[in-house]
Amino acid sequence: MARTRAADFEDKQRAILSSAASVLAEQGMDKASMAQIAGQAGVSKALLYHYYPSKDALIFDIIRTHLTELDDAVESADLPGLEPRARLRALVGAVLESYRDADNFHVVQINGTPTLPRALKDDIHAIERRIVRRFSAVLRLVRPDLPAPLLMPVTMSLFGMLNWVYMWFKDGGPVTREDYAEIATRLLLDGIGGVGQ
Repeated sequence: MARTRAADFEDKQRAILSSAASVLAEQGMDKASMAQIAGQAGVSKALLYHYYPSKDALIFDIIRTHLTELDDAVESADLPGLEPRARLRALVGAVLESYRDADNFHVVQINGTPTLPRALKDDIHAIERRIVRRFSAVLRLVRPDLPAPLLMPVTMSLFGMLNWVYMWFKDGGPVTREDYAEIATRLLLDGIGGVGQ
């Protein structure tokens, strides 16, 4: 007979993912061990392996969880009734808000995706492409005259501004997430001349 899931399975799983993301972000994908992750999570190695049969499975689920939450946040923020610039600004704000308290997950996404087997990597890339397509579609509305070959470089330039924010941004600092969402949107659309106006 199959074992049923405990009522708190999802809560335990999320706690394990958070602990694992912390260890992996600090130690790196190669150096972090399942024993270290279990220790950080306060669980036995046997329980950790009950949830995740391998380190690849754990890394994959950290990244999948992070990107799925990001995709859901961006989808919820995408309101077709908004004027295109405001719509883009809402998407940028949703990304930055989704990144709140997710630095370790983000580091694992950046450094862990290349370490995964092809099939798992393909699943991750499918979610990333869905998010990028949503931004590209809105950027196309903002700049319908933008030559098609430039749409992807412009879209990815915006993600360049957003994806590395964890390296320097501090909550409680002089620039809020809302402020930076406005700065990043204006930088992309208006250049530095549009910032602070």
